[in-house]
Amino acid sequence: MPLFAQNWQPMGTRSNSLANSSVSISDVWAYHNNPGALGNLKKTSFGLSYENRYLLKETQFQGFCFASPIKIGVISVGGQFYGSDNLKTYRAGFGYSLKLTDYLAAGVQLNSLGIRLPSYYGSKNSITAEIGIQAFINENWSIGFSTFNITNSKLASFQNEQFSTVMRLGTAYKISKNVQLFLQADKSILHKIQFKTAFEYNSKEKFFFRGGISTQPLFISFGFGYHFKKMDLNLGSSYQQILGWCPSFTLNFELNKKQNESN
Repeated sequence: MPLFAQNWQPMGTRSNSLANSSVSISDVWAYHNNPGALGNLKKTSFGLSYENRYLLKETQFQGFCFASPIKIGVISVGGQFYGSDNLKTYRAGFGYSLKLTDYLAAGVQLNSLGIRLPSYYGSKNSITAEIGIQAFINENWSIGFSTFNITNSKLASFQNEQFSTVMRLGTAYKISKNVQLFLQADKSILHKIQFKTAFEYNSKEKFFFRGGISTQPLFISFGFGYHFKKMDLNLGSSYQQILGWCPSFTLNFELNKKQNESN
């Protein structure tokens, strides 16, 4: 599992189980993974997530997200919180997404990012923006793209330190009713390109099994999910050869009936 210090971080157990190849997925966690994909959300949804990175109390990672279709578009809010007293980071904000056509959706997001590092920075915060799009080639094939920190926001004036800009391009393809494949590439201006591949298998759209692998650094991931009538429960973990396990769980809730298809 990579750590994007002072930066964008992926969120949600489904994403974690798929080696974070999630930029092409239209669920409520698209708030953290691609705001453009929220344009295709049909139900008001709320999610809670917890991850224990490398089984250390100092690297606990929590997050939430909420998205609701309105008459035109989808509004969303969310946040994520990482670390301990010696190092804490957070991201919180709101977004707006819009389904432009039957095949294309786009979204924009504004966030307040902060870091608390008493021994060096003290406390710093800044405003960043993110944009994303999702396109459907057909009913089985989708493509997603997002760019985090398009504003090139600074962390501190000392040595012109900035939050990194991260670009993500990925695709999801259903090879059958039960199996979906994912491919993705992530590029930060501070790091080498990451390549990711993953799959998701569902049994009668109730039980899900997921797995993935990512490079730079190399790590594997897997997870399970179960869909109840109004709730999804997801459990999973990733494993990095040097740093170890990152178990997580997520609860997703659907808060109302399906919105009008024209939204």
